[in-house]
Amino acid sequence: MYIRFAHAGCLLAALSSAAAFAQQSSSVTLYGRVNTTVESQKSGGDRVSALQNNASRWGILGKEDLGAGMKAFFKLESGFDSSTGTTVGGFNRDAYVGLEGGFGRVRLGYITNIVYLAGADYVSLHNHDTGTSADALFAFNVSFGSRPNTVTYSTPEYKGLRAEVSYSFKEDRPSNATNAVVEYKIGDLALGAGFSHSGDNKLGLVRALYSAGPFTFGGYFERDSFNGAMRNNVRLAGMYALGASEFHLNVGHAGNRGGITGTSATQATLAYNYNLSRRTKLYAFYTRLSNQKAADYAAFSSVQPGQSQSSIALGIRHNF
Repeated sequence: MYIRFAHAGCLLAALSSAAAFAQQSSSVTLYGRVNTTVESQKSGGDRVSALQNNASRWGILGKEDLGAGMKAFFKLESGFDSSTGTTVGGFNRDAYVGLEGGFGRVRLGYITNIVYLAGADYVSLHNHDTGTSADALFAFNVSFGSRPNTVTYSTPEYKGLRAEVSYSFKEDRPSNATNAVVEYKIGDLALGAGFSHSGDNKLGLVRALYSAGPFTFGGYFERDSFNGAMRNNVRLAGMYALGASEFHLNVGHAGNRGGITGTSATQATLAYNYNLSRRTKLYAFYTRLSNQKAADYAAFSSVQPGQSQSSIALGIRHNF
């Protein structure tokens, strides 16, 4: 009788465990964005017509409820060229797995730089910091991009305040990298600050974004050092929304590197968006990147020092 009871107990425990697992939910979501423009691009004295991809992407999000407020999740995201239909190769934008709960959020893998997301990307309003009108002056484009072999920890949000830190192991790269951000939201005001350190390179920034009715204003100030050469970089952005229409203007200026005259640059974009739906928009913009005689920032192609670039574009973006 005792043995039969034990078997029955095991059966009940198994059924109970199965019921508990059945109550846990999981989901996998396919998502993406196709973003393409027809452009007239000018680099130096040369002008060409082009079909331009603007960071089109697709990805997979997964999440499982583990109970007791804890969840497991993953993200796999790959870029592709919407003008040619070719893929960039692998999950080259994000590829990570993690856990989240009352303790916060932990991620491990290939992760977009958290300082870039809290700074330049956050105040990019008209075209999500992509294509020829993307911010060419932010240090992200030099040496603080997405990094492999990264671990991040994000605190729970408390009254609009959150912080996140990341560490990227050196492995096959020149150096380790450390990043930290703090963000605070109060009403219509969103503030942020970040710091990056990778080898001899350092970056610090502060950011703000404020909405007042149909108006949105934002900007960041960045100070960085690359191999000992200091530089200041500032960008201001504004948007006015009227029904389905959005009017955008943003201007950025990077100062001289290490005090060397002629290494500064200015970038400005004037844009119009028309939202056909929550997922689809038509847009147009004019953007210009003006390099001084010794500056070599590039918006959409390699440039020689002192060479400026501009583009007139018409495009469509669809999220799915």
